[in-house]
Amino acid sequence: MNTTGSAANGGLHLTPFRGLRYVPERVGSLAAVTSPPYDVVVRPDGVHHLQSADPHNIVRLILPQAPTSEARHRRAADTLRAWLSDGVLAPDAEPALYVYEQRKGDLLQRGLIGALELTTPAEGVVLPHEDVIPHVVEDRAALMRTTAANLDPLLLTYRGNGTATGATAVIERTVRRAPLLSTTTEDGMSHRLWSVTDPAALAEVADDLGRHQALIADGHHRWATYLRLREEHPTPGPWNYGLVLLIDTARYPLQVRAIHRLLNHLPVADALTALAGGFRVRTLDGPLPAALDALAAAAVDGNAFLLAGDGRFHLVDGPDPDLLARTVPRDRPEAWRSLDATVLHATLIDHVWRVPDTPEGITYIHDAEAAVAQAARRGGTAVLMHPVREDVVRDLARQGVTMPRKSTSFGPKPATGLVLRSLEVD
Repeated sequence: MNTTGSAANGGLHLTPFRGLRYVPERVGSLAAVTSPPYDVVVRPDGVHHLQSADPHNIVRLILPQAPTSEARHRRAADTLRAWLSDGVLAPDAEPALYVYEQRKGDLLQRGLIGALELTTPAEGVVLPHEDVIPHVVEDRAALMRTTAANLDPLLLTYRGNGTATGATAVIERTVRRAPLLSTTTEDGMSHRLWSVTDPAALAEVADDLGRHQALIADGHHRWATYLRLREEHPTPGPWNYGLVLLIDTARYPLQVRAIHRLLNHLPVADALTALAGGFRVRTLDGPLPAALDALAAAAVDGNAFLLAGDGRFHLVDGPDPDLLARTVPRDRPEAWRSLDATVLHATLIDHVWRVPDTPEGITYIHDAEAAVAQAARRGGTAVLMHPVREDVVRDLARQGVTMPRKSTSFGPKPATGLVLRSLEVD
């Protein structure tokens, strides 16, 4: 690994690495071995679907199945070792940065995948914007520790000047060449990957990124995992770096979506009864898209949520100001205090509904339709959210204020399985 320069000098330090990639001749297709990020896969249906797509699907590494956590992590490590031994996965011959492109219809996203030098939030180089769930960090750390691999890149954003200079110029020159790989996944998204090994191009990227800070768009738990494992390996080396995808959102703006909540043991009728006097509730007619449109319209005027799970949709808005004053912490900026996620957790989940924020109590689901279906199946309540604007997220992050966990979903997210990083090879 090239470790010239340092993020400690004030900016991003993205380094080349020898990517692990699937050998096309050893798998059914590249599309069949990829997966969404681990926290987007809807378990267990999603895991089973991906496992059946190809015996070498990456889900066997990122979400291994076994009776205990220790057995799951060991199974992933054994599987990774076997795939390397059998030539299913192989490291590239020389270290590289990787240009990664996603395209679907009018959507086009391009960025750079590399090993980013790790920094703490206090250093102000990589800015988190969400709190994390400790048990998820512990699980990801154990998996990463056991496999000695970064299995999927985090999604980070930075703001360039909007022109084809620096890293963006390198990207746009690179995509004129034939890619290392090209595939289209079942969601209709096309993916292409190129390597950048030319020293002059790598220097151009380093000079540009060294002047920027980044926002974690997706992957807070994995970033916290990187930092934990770096503390366990104080000697400079591969554990001082983590696999990331960096996107210049001045050039390629991301989409921002909400992450929904499933309150597993709270029936919709009980949730609605508890809201009396504290929120306005209106039952809506029509399908999910129309209900989401109504949620978006209500969110313009203040906090709004959509409850589902009983075959109907219930728009919840107009919170009582006195209730908010009593339940929302006062030690944060007004922008944080007025967030839907803040009000949902501080006022509704903690105070009104008294639902424990544990894996048994709350499931976080990215897809609204899946959240509604699971709520109906489990007899629980789906709480559908409206997304937060990116500028609000970035402003709070720059103030060092983290949002409630799972407040946002930036996308499109990188496909998992196109390039991995082994800390033993790197």
